[in-house]
Amino acid sequence: MGDGQGKRVVVIGAGIVGASLAYHLAGKGANITVVEAEGIASGVTGSSFAWINTSHPDPDPIAQLRGSAIKEYRRLETQLPGLKIRWTGALSYSVTPSGALPIPGNDASAKLVSRSQILDLEPNLKTPPQSALYAIEEGALDAVTVTHALIAGAEAYGANVLTQTRVLGFVTQNGKVTGVETTKGIIDADIVVLAAGTGITKLTEMLEVSLPIEASPAIFIRYKSQPNLVHTLISSPEMEVRQSSDGALLAAEDYLDDTMDNQPAAIALRTAKAIQNQLHGVVSIEPEWACVGLRPMPVDGIPVIGYLPKVGGVYVCAMHPGITLAAVVGRLVSEEIIDDKASSALCPCRPDRFFQA
Repeated sequence: MGDGQGKRVVVIGAGIVGASLAYHLAGKGANITVVEAEGIASGVTGSSFAWINTSHPDPDPIAQLRGSAIKEYRRLETQLPGLKIRWTGALSYSVTPSGALPIPGNDASAKLVSRSQILDLEPNLKTPPQSALYAIEEGALDAVTVTHALIAGAEAYGANVLTQTRVLGFVTQNGKVTGVETTKGIIDADIVVLAAGTGITKLTEMLEVSLPIEASPAIFIRYKSQPNLVHTLISSPEMEVRQSSDGALLAAEDYLDDTMDNQPAAIALRTAKAIQNQLHGVVSIEPEWACVGLRPMPVDGIPVIGYLPKVGGVYVCAMHPGITLAAVVGRLVSEEIIDDKASSALCPCRPDRFFQA
């Protein structure tokens, strides 16, 4: 075990990743302060489709992390009953020119299901494919609710949460960060964790360090519609849709460009028509809101998790998919910072890879 109990840790960012880090670190006895420029879950967390998606079709450097995601959320459910995760399973299919069957990725729980099995799962589908992949263990969550539950859990362990508090700079001594300068004063720190999503690049620039993290836009839409239209989570060429516990239909779409025809409101109307074309029983479907979320996307597609080179006392946590990985990464990072227990699962994610000669 390390000597981390009582260690002063400042977590910058109160999205789902920062909230998970704060909860796990505080649970290990660290003295936690969360600093958030706006409100809890006010960034990309609040505009996320929030699919706990553990499958990946290609060779995956973070397969070990992805493969632990569901188990870690199940663990969190026992600790924080307010999470309200919907374990509906996910149904995925695509149309290929050859008519070839989909091939399972690295998710061992995904199985090939036939057309009749698809209709058992989703009886409202008008044109079900001949086959699809069904990942029975996957689900989705209300990302805002989960983030608030994690923050409340961190506060129960003694964490101090400062919202509407911007970071102005860092206090450094002998090449090590010893504090964070904020609009509410200086906060002393033994370790500073950067979990501010796309805001991380601005924070590292304050330290004269550059990390190649881009803002990757995606569109999230919420519709008012009838209940029980969608029972699983459907990911198909026509739509990516699920239904929330309150009956709302939630959809995700690719961001195309910023022309008028591709503004979120316009895409929401086109997606509504696609959903009506694909599902029986859609009597009405009204967009409640549609927005663009900016996901933090490292340039090589692999999360950036670990101590920042060239400056001491700073730990970076930037990743996509943040929703899927928040629970497992929160636990592993807390073990690294508090217990000095390096995680092999995080080895492919180290920031050092961008600073090698």
